[in-house]
Formats: sequence, C-alpha cells, structure tokens
Amino acid sequence: MDRARSHPSRRRILKGAALAAVPCALLPATRAGARPRFADYPPAEWQPASSSNYTASSRPTSYSVDRVIVHVTQETYASTLAIFQNPREKVSAHYVVRSADGHVAQCVREADVAWHAGNWDYNTHSIGIEHEGWVDRPAYFTDALYERSAQLTAAICDRYGIPKDRAHIIGHAEVPGTDHTDPGPNWDWVRYIRLVNFA
Repeated sequence: MDRARSHPSRRRILKGAALAAVPCALLPATRAGARPRFADYPPAEWQPASSSNYTASSRPTSYSVDRVIVHVTQETYASTLAIFQNPREKVSAHYVVRSADGHVAQCVREADVAWHAGNWDYNTHSIGIEHEGWVDRPAYFTDALYERSAQLTAAICDRYGIPKDRAHIIGHAEVPGTDHTDPGPNWDWVRYIRLVNFA
C-alpha cells in the first residue's frame, strides 16, 4: 500500500459499505448524481474506497493496463478496508484478498487509478491487489488466499491481455523508487505464477 503524499507506514488500508447484488429499491439513498457501482470482477464484494484516495480515470482508454502489483497489507482485512475508506489516508488498492477464506473485496474500479505503488507511472498502468497479512508471518498466506488471488489475477490478465509472467505480475518491492518490501521473502512466487496460469 502507498500514500499519495509520502511513504508513511503500511499500517493503512481499506473499508467500505458492501453493495452486493441488492435490488436498487433496497439500497439506502445516495447523494445526487451518485449511482451504485458493482465489482468489475464478479466474485468480488464491492467495498468502495473514499474518492479522496484514488484518481478517477477511464482506463484503458486514458492509460493502458499492463501489469498487476502484488501487495501485503501489514494490517488485517477489516483494518485495510477501513483505511481505504478514510479520506485522510490518501491510499487505496483495487482489490483486497482475505487470508482465511480468500474472499475478495474490490475498493477501486479498474478504470480508475488506485494509489498503491508509490510511483505514478506504475499506478496509472497497473491493478493493485492487497493480501491480508504481514510479510514476516507466512501463516497468513493460506491456500485459499493464493488460489482466489491467482484466479483474480488471471481474470485481470485475460481482460487486458497481460502476460501471466513475473515480468508483468510483480511485487510492490519491485516498483522503482519504493521503500516497501512486500510481498516479502515468504511469498511463493513459483506457486503463485503457476496458479495464475492454471486458473
């Protein structure tokens, strides 16, 4: 995760109000001109980040999407959602994957630019996926987390024609100029790329 202003601690991430497939008549009133938005990835739950924490765009028209960036939250799933919903945090990612069961939340539409990489060029051309856990606690990297995340990444790669390899599916630590280390040495890249290719 990254903050737009500087590189604050990774103790920040997301929150939102779930808008699952509920009939519009049952949804609470929204501000004038606002419309309910649903996940780009159908299995995901829509948990919107604050509009103060990303840049509205029209990708891939405005910017091509050519990579996926893998992050680890350094927070719980719930805390991550809360951070992304807080307009003062200036950080977001497109998706968050929960450790225990691999549940996926989408926080920023893929057409918009999430603030996750700490590098504007990489932000504009990537989809950011946060994974619940800590880089030094490999128990958080469960089978369910790897499998559901790989399915999500495969769907993103298919949608944008991104090669399913390590040159195009990278860790936050590989972004030029970053001071972050995630997903860290305990992330099993060989397994993950294999799962992405067989999803």
